[in-house]
Amino acid sequence: MVQHGHAARAVAAAAAVGLMGLATGCSAAAEADNESPAESAAAVHDAADRLVRAGTSKARTSMEMASGGTRVTIRGEGVYDYRARVGQLKVVLPQDPSGAEEHRPITELLAPGALYMKNRGAGVPADKWVRVDTATMSDGNLVTGGATDPLAAAELLRGARKVTYVGESELAGAEVRHYRGTVDMAAAARAASPAGRPALEAAAKGFAKDQVPFDVYLDAEGRIRKVCHRFSFVNTKVTAAVKGKSGKREVVDVASTTLLDDFGISANIELPDTKDIFAGKIAEN
Repeated sequence: MVQHGHAARAVAAAAAVGLMGLATGCSAAAEADNESPAESAAAVHDAADRLVRAGTSKARTSMEMASGGTRVTIRGEGVYDYRARVGQLKVVLPQDPSGAEEHRPITELLAPGALYMKNRGAGVPADKWVRVDTATMSDGNLVTGGATDPLAAAELLRGARKVTYVGESELAGAEVRHYRGTVDMAAAARAASPAGRPALEAAAKGFAKDQVPFDVYLDAEGRIRKVCHRFSFVNTKVTAAVKGKSGKREVVDVASTTLLDDFGISANIELPDTKDIFAGKIAEN
């Protein structure tokens, strides 16, 4: 089985680059009108179920990681089937300014309990997939793969606390309602669907802070159009890549943003056959 530290290489390698920017970060909306705290909380808690009812959508992800003065952004784009709980993203790592050869985009398949990666590098043949059990990851794959699973991002909101309604605004041509609050990670894990619970339980234990700030924008049908979570976790692999040191534990701050649109589109996603999954050792960077 591929270990969590090996899967973290995709992010750890990118974290050493030090590029700037997150164009799709969290921002304020118009002044809020009247909405009770109970109504706001109910709308946010129901967001994951609204996505399941919608069926499918396109997804764009942006993950900005900061550690020790180094900042890097990893972007992804693809589709997601919320009823089947599977998605496909093409994740692009930032180019190394030192002139090293640019890494090919990594294809990621998201499935209940598993993350599959192709073009993983680190000695893995180009035609093979790497499979990682997300429940074994200390962050439940909310950060490690360079993109937060869109349905996992929505299920986190089941643990939303101190929800406030910020106001209405427009996002990509859609009228949206902006909410802000914090996620109680343990509460989110308890309220998650059975398929999503193991990964969120792992994440609840693995992050440096159990309260995760969020901003979410819901359309008229209660579907997520944009959600941003701000995680903090301790990762010695990332620290070593950034600092050139080993064994030092440092908090890494991550802003993970997911944008969803084109609900109801075709999303034909096939998971790899067993024969196409790499069973060898992942090379150390």
